Amino acid sequence: MIKNERKIYLYSALLITLVVNSAKLMALNSDGIIARYWQFNIVEYGFQFIYNLMFCLVLFYLNLSEGKFFSGFRENKQYWKLYTFNTLVFVAAIILGSLIHSVWFGVLQFPGGRIRGYFARFLLSSIMIAVVIRLILLMRESRNKDLINEQLNSAYLKAQLQLLQEQLNPHFLFNTLSSLSAIVRENPNLAQNYILHLSKIFRYTLVRSGNNMVSLEKELEHLKSYIQMVEMRLENAFQIHINISKDCINKQILHLSLQPLVENAVKHNKAALSNPLTVEIYEEGKWLIIRNNLQPSISEAEGTGLGLTNLNERYKLQFHKEIEIFQTKEYFIVKLPLL
Repeated sequence: MIKNERKIYLYSALLITLVVNSAKLMALNSDGIIARYWQFNIVEYGFQFIYNLMFCLVLFYLNLSEGKFFSGFRENKQYWKLYTFNTLVFVAAIILGSLIHSVWFGVLQFPGGRIRGYFARFLLSSIMIAVVIRLILLMRESRNKDLINEQLNSAYLKAQLQLLQEQLNPHFLFNTLSSLSAIVRENPNLAQNYILHLSKIFRYTLVRSGNNMVSLEKELEHLKSYIQMVEMRLENAFQIHINISKDCINKQILHLSLQPLVENAVKHNKAALSNPLTVEIYEEGKWLIIRNNLQPSISEAEGTGLGLTNLNERYKLQFHKEIEIFQTKEYFIVKLPLL
């Protein structure tokens, strides 16, 4: 429990105790109605005040300690246990307070009066405590949402930076510029098309989606530019097959999810006319599957895996699900959840 919450429930407990015990102060007026039934005693009043304050603090502590006591029942949605145990604390506090009061200050003239008094004060206290607990839980929920959004934004920025670094590293630039140089000599018109797709890739990378989510259709549309560039460079040594139904095309996916996965396949695998690199993108239930045949490139340095780790972190924050990664003797497979 954070420091500010402790202050809130301490001040709330003091205020609640003052409110429910304020009627006793009317006994100071000897001509008042309260004075007919209860003679003001500073020690007795002090005991009731402190006992009521302890009752409030105990209920706050039991219900607001994260992961402990009654909070565990709420987190596991075991509401019947939550209400039952709170009721037991309520009843036990009334009985114990009445007994201690009777021993220390004597019994009232009318039977059960003391118990009724404790019941009325503690019932009013419990109602106000429940309101304060609800307000604190709403504050926690709002704070947690802000924290998740902050983490998501941070992960998203890391993903953009990672992708830009991949695109601006010497390996990417060497392949891109070498291909562009060859295309310019052989086919200037095709070179213009190559530059156009390259600009689209950078533009999409830098454009930020409002909530980091885009339709699968939009993400696939962006992927086409990268595919065109790869096909210009590798020609028939690279093949990609996309099989997505109309029902799936409008489902949501994280912005900048597909290109890094296809790029990883191109970067870490050999591609030759005799053994083309093949990438498949298709749906399977609530998952989008990206699969490529394994043809590890000996000359390519082993990757750090940061791209996949970052992508997984973004899905955990946004979808509350993790991506699934598999590797067999023949294929490398990544499964992305669809919303």
